[in-house]
Amino acid sequence: MFRSDKRNDRAMAAISTLIAAGTTIRGDVHFSGGLHLEGAIEGSISAEGDDAVLTLSDKGRVNGEVRVSNAVVNGTVNGDIFAGGRLELAGNARINGNVHYKVLEMAAGAQVNGQMLYQAEPQRRLPSPGLAEDVDAEPAHA
Repeated sequence: MFRSDKRNDRAMAAISTLIAAGTTIRGDVHFSGGLHLEGAIEGSISAEGDDAVLTLSDKGRVNGEVRVSNAVVNGTVNGDIFAGGRLELAGNARINGNVHYKVLEMAAGAQVNGQMLYQAEPQRRLPSPGLAEDVDAEPAHA
């Protein structure tokens, strides 16, 4: 009753585009918001925005590279996946390529034929307190 689901803590884009079963798109697809794919795309998919979501149904198929913030995959991807945020691989997911992710949820039955590569946050370097003084000081010469 008081359960907190982490998926609901972050608002994701509503589905704004549907590519229905029986539809095949040949070429690259760029989108923002939400894309629900039940058909096929023969080309790369890329998304703009941190809240963009690709949802690939169990009937959906992608032959190309996928670069998105967030994705729920339950179909087939023949190519590498780059997920900058959250990636969910459902039970019917079939990935033939490398998976680059930050947050991953993988259900029993999902298959990945490639490498799983965790993408850590880039480390931020803070300047040291004495750095400005050290730069101005010149070494003494004898």
